[in-house]
This record gives sequence, C-alpha cells and structure tokens, in this order.
Amino acid sequence: MALFSSVSLCMLLLLSFFFFTCFSSKPNNHHHANNSFSISFPLTSLPLSTNTKFSTLSSSSLTVKSSFKYSMALVVTLPIGTPPQLQQMVLDTGSQLSWIQCHDKKTPQKKQLPTTSSFDPSLSSSFYVLPCNHPLCKPRVPDFTLPTDCDANRLCHYSYFYADGTLAEGNLVRETITFSPSQTTPPIILGCATQSNDAKGILGMNLGRLSFSSQAKITKFSYCTPLKQTQPASGSFFLGDNPDSSRFRYVNLLTFSQSQRMPNLDPLAYTLPLLGISIGGKKLNIPPSVFKPNAGGSGQTMIDSGSELTYLVDEAYNTIREELVKKVGPKIKKGYVYGGVADICFDGDAIEIGRLVGDMVFEFEKGVQIVIPKERVLAEVEGGVHCFAIGRSERLGAGSNIIGNIHQQNLWVEFDLANRRVGFGEADCSKSAK
Repeated sequence: MALFSSVSLCMLLLLSFFFFTCFSSKPNNHHHANNSFSISFPLTSLPLSTNTKFSTLSSSSLTVKSSFKYSMALVVTLPIGTPPQLQQMVLDTGSQLSWIQCHDKKTPQKKQLPTTSSFDPSLSSSFYVLPCNHPLCKPRVPDFTLPTDCDANRLCHYSYFYADGTLAEGNLVRETITFSPSQTTPPIILGCATQSNDAKGILGMNLGRLSFSSQAKITKFSYCTPLKQTQPASGSFFLGDNPDSSRFRYVNLLTFSQSQRMPNLDPLAYTLPLLGISIGGKKLNIPPSVFKPNAGGSGQTMIDSGSELTYLVDEAYNTIREELVKKVGPKIKKGYVYGGVADICFDGDAIEIGRLVGDMVFEFEKGVQIVIPKERVLAEVEGGVHCFAIGRSERLGAGSNIIGNIHQQNLWVEFDLANRRVGFGEADCSKSAK
C-alpha cells in the first residue's frame, strides 16, 4: 500500500477470490544462543458471517475470530498500548506509516485485553500525541513525505490518501506494542486515525526509517501465506529469526542512493532482481530491462505483501497475453476486463485451462525462482469467472512490476534487513503454523 503518488499499490481492489488472515495475540518466543530473538504468530482464516465478531478464549491464550469478505489482506492482530488493546492491521511491506483506528469511547478500563475494533486512547497510559512543533510535523523530512499540519488543538495532524481513494486521517502519536511481559517495543510513532473508510489499520514494513520494523529495530521478519482454498487457512509470521531459514534461497535487494532516486521510483520498496518469466516451460521473450528501473524509475520490480494481485508493465503483460492466446485463446472470455486491469479471464473449467497453460515461474538472479503451479495460475474473481492473476500496472497509473501476495502462497518470504536481501522457501504454510 502506498500514497496516491507512489507505485506500490495495495488495497487497490477488493477481489472476491481472496482470503483474510489474523494473528493470535499469544506469541511463541524462541531464544537462541546468539541472543537474537524470534517471535512467531499463528495465522488463521475463518469465514464467518458478514459482521465482524470477536471472542476471547482466555486472558493467556486469546484467539481473534473475524468474519470477512475475501480481500486477500494479511491482517495481524497486535497488542497495542498499556494495558494492550488488540488492533487489526494489514501487514504491508509496501508502505511506511503504521496506523490504527482510534476512538475515545470513554469506557472504564477492563482487566482483560479489550478486543474492540478501534483503539481507545483514554485507556492507555503510554499514549502520547505528537505536538505541532515535533520534527515529524515539519515539511521535507527525509524519506517521509506524509502531509501534516496543525489541528485546532496544536497537535500534529495527518491526511493519508491511498491509490484506491482510501483515506486515513488523524493525529501522529507514540505508543508501545507489548508482545509479552518481557518483550515490549520502544515507543513507536504511528497514525491514530479518527477518520478512515477502512475498518483495519496498516502495519508499515518497508525500508523507511519510520516503518514498524525500523522503529522496533527488527532486522529480520518473514511470513508464510497459506493457500486461499484451505479453510480455515493458516500460516505463520515471524519477527526475528526463522527456524526454517537454512533452506531459504536468497536474492540481494537492488538499492538506490539518494542521488539515484528518480521520480517514478519507490526507493523504500523491496526491489528484486527479476530476470524473466516462464510459462509452461517456455521462457518468454521479455527483455530483462523491462524488470529494472529505467532513467525515470519506471520498471522497478518490488514484492509487496499488501498488494493483492501481481501487476506488470504493459510490455511484460502483453507478452504474457500473447502466449496465453496461443495456448488457450478460444477459451478467453471476450470483452471481459476484471477491475479494469485484468483481461485474461475464462468461463470454462479452471483446472483444464490450468493444465493447458502450465506452471508460471518468476526467475531471479542466482537461479532463485517463485513457481506458481498450473493448479493456481488462475484465480476465481466473481460469478465463476477465473482470471490469470496478473493485472496491468499502467492502468493504475503506475509504471512498476509488483509481485502481490496471490503469488506468495505456500511460500516463506523472509526480509533480511541487516543483509539487504529477501529469501524464499517453499512450504505448506498451513502445516508450518502448527
């Protein structure tokens, strides 16, 4: 997810073929001889009714159950404040600012963790609103272009517009996140949204200095996204060391100095060295330069947990479409464009079409690959229609290639910030959560 002017687009479309995930508030702590730490969270997906509900099992082991419309959002539930209140936040490696829904309900403090859908500042002793004279409220803060101003109470106010028109507006605040009695983050700067048309907040995890990972001094995190077909879908999320990382294969991130920053480039995104794409065992004739930033920054290839579909620039998208027309052209649904971005869609048997298409492979440096098996190259979108889960990024006003979470299913994705690299490891994400 990103600002309207940025190229990392999450939450652009609510797609009916997606799933919802949420974390238990009880972490599993792993201590290692090298004094590094690891906190793991289980992920679950529970299709309930259309109204969101929460239930507390016990104060020591609390499971948050939420109904949802399939939106392919990776939603974490974090304990925020003192005492902690459970807050739902979309895990987003494509944006910097973390924010939560805030509403002062003027209710008495409860002994157990309140599982309200919004955060009540009046119940937290560690809550602090940034004043207007705080440095972050001044313009031209390096790598942080959030529009801020002073509200009527001389407090730091922000307005955040996303590419889909979503608005998050409120005050910048400081709060703590308590994973356990012995593991609490330092005060984290985040947004306290009093006006938003989204029920969940954002956990910003990009390379910016004000992202959650940067402020909490987390040098490594990873997640395993379960298959959407599995109900209840369950996976894992780690802050710190992942016990499976010895089998991951890594690619170095492409990094950009201050002097290299270009108008169409997101320097805080996780930019990968994508070399090519294969379909059905055939390497497509797409020049590698299509996947790298040009002089203006267009062509950047990023991986984004907050983007639902995968998006490609027209040159890559058109080549894929031409190949699929050769393979299954007569079966393509004529005149149909899903969400204004995806026009490789079908009415027929998705399994049969998948067999004809074959596996799709994203090929990176060092021989690292993301393999999308033929059984999952199509995704159901609405009314029995299945689409190739790739859209045209340029129809969104972006000139970037974005690998979305639909193509990260059953895959460990590790962000090793200390070594500026991303690792991949195939997994059964439902089993990895157990």
